[in-house]
Amino acid sequence: QVQLVESGGGLVQAGGSLRLSCVASGTIFAINTMGWYRQAPGKQRDLVATITSGGYTIYADSAKGRFTISRDNAKNTVDLQMNSLKPEDTAVYYCYAVGKSSYYNSDAVYWGQGTQVTVSS
Repeated sequence: QVQLVESGGGLVQAGGSLRLSCVASGTIFAINTMGWYRQAPGKQRDLVATITSGGYTIYADSAKGRFTISRDNAKNTVDLQMNSLKPEDTAVYYCYAVGKSSYYNSDAVYWGQGTQVTVSS
């Protein structure tokens, strides 16, 4: 199985920055896509940014120009640099990965436990 652990959340003032990190561990054969979702209270979980093993990225419109996703394939890590944070960025941020734990398995989606990001006005 693949486990994901996030770090880097916290409280920041509007206009500030935070960097989220996520590391995948466990029995890993291959990880394809990694990325971040977020979920604000009472709302659905939405994609923030995603990155493939080849480095192709996709950002939500709300993240474009402010957030940068990066990845280290050798270390199975994915980071999210968040700049110019706004109160509406307040949410629990979840790391996810699409991959498999052995050659014989099918791809599965794995989730981290989430890290709280709070942006004060």
